[in-house]
Formats: sequence, structure tokens, C-alpha cells
Amino acid sequence: MILGEYIEEAINWLTENFSGVFDAINSFMSGLIGGIEMFWMKTPFYIVIALFTGIAYWKAGKSNAIITLLGLSYIYAAGFWDETMQTLSLVLASAIIALAIGIPLGIWSAKNHTVNKISRPILDFMQTMPAFVYLIPAVLFFGLGTVPGAFATIIFAMPPVVRLTTLGILQVPKDIVEATTAFGATPKQLLFKVQIPLAMPTILAGVNQTIMMALSMVVIASMIGAKGLGEIVLQGISQLRIGLGFESGLAVVLLAIILDRITQNIGKK
Repeated sequence: MILGEYIEEAINWLTENFSGVFDAINSFMSGLIGGIEMFWMKTPFYIVIALFTGIAYWKAGKSNAIITLLGLSYIYAAGFWDETMQTLSLVLASAIIALAIGIPLGIWSAKNHTVNKISRPILDFMQTMPAFVYLIPAVLFFGLGTVPGAFATIIFAMPPVVRLTTLGILQVPKDIVEATTAFGATPKQLLFKVQIPLAMPTILAGVNQTIMMALSMVVIASMIGAKGLGEIVLQGISQLRIGLGFESGLAVVLLAIILDRITQNIGKK
């Protein structure tokens, strides 16, 4: 209980002294999620289906394009289209923030041994801590709604891209690095023209895993007011409506498959 008391005091201190910062973050995240959600909501469903089907065909092949077409058509026919777009908006916004923080942190960790040693236990903590625990500070900092759900999702989904970015940079062959340096390349040129391009498949695998982990937080985030498919799943659980829970859960699975196939094959290309 001693450790828990210190953590509780620290969170209360942050809430009291940095309320303005949290309000600014809340406004930014609300605007980002709201803007993405408005785009998907205002776009006719058949255009969204055609867009995702075209991307799937371009990057993942004919079979995955058919799966995308059938999956999104089922979601619309089942009446979960708006909820799916809300979930997609939350996942994309959370993934954008997680990647914007995670990829530079992974590069820094690969370049600095001390940063790598410090970040590894922190990432272990972030990955293994039960996801429900993140909801407590999220609610205290941002209240109820979509933003605290995004906050918890970002923390939960960030570690894979940090780890895989670091791994990708470190796995670049040393003889290539030495040859590039010998030809007079600056550290910036070495990073952006050699190391990142060669590490890109590994980095994109981290992007894929971050998006999948963000999607896995959908139901958990709904417990603190996040809108979307998770809310419907939670409603089915709380009301013991097996059919509703199964149908909405299947919509989550289909969305996960579509995003996974597209991002996975972008990495392979």
C-alpha cells in the first residue's frame, strides 16, 4: 500500500498543478478525434467501402480486397456503421499520436545506449500492466469520454513501435554503416538515407502491432465513455444480450482483420 499511496499522491499533485496542460491536451485530442470522425461520418458509406477495398487490392491482393468488401458490407448491413467509424477514428487518432512519439523515441533509444537501458523497463511496465489500470489516471486527468480512452490507448499501444524501431535500427549491418561513414556521410544522412530505409520493414511491423493493440483497447475504453463498437459490446455484456454482443464483437474482428491485412502488406512491400 505504501507504493500505491505515493502514486496516488503523485497523480493528485499532477491533477492539481497541471490542469491547464491537461485541458490543452484534452482540447487537442478532442479536435483530432472529432476531425477524423467527421471525415468518416460525412463520407458516404459506399465511398468508404470502395476506398478501403481499393487500398486492400493495391497493397494486399485480390483475396484481401474481397474480405474487405464483404466485411465492411456486413458492418453496414448489421447497422454498426456509425459505431465502426467512431472506433476507427479513435484507433487512428491514438495510433497517430503513439507513432509520432514512439518512432523518434525508438530511434533515440537505438542511438543512445543509456536511453535504451532506461526505456526498456518502462516499456516492459507499459506492456505488462493490466490495461484497466490506465483508465484510472486517464479519468482523473481528462474526465469521462473519448479523450481518456485515447490516452489509455496511446500508453498501451506505444511499446511495440518503440521496440521494433530500435530493433530495426540496431539490425542494420555494421559494414554498411561503416562504409557510409567512410564515404563522408553525416550522422543525419546516415540515419535518414541508410538506417531508416533498411529498417523500414521492421518499423512498419511495429506500426502494424501498434494499430492492432490500439484496436484491442476498444472495449476497455468504452468503460469510461469512449464511443464506438466497444460501447455496443459492453451493452451486450451488461444486458446479457448474446446476439448483440456477438454481432458487435464480429464487427470489431472484421475491422481488425482489414486493418491488419492492409498494414501488414504495406510493410512487406
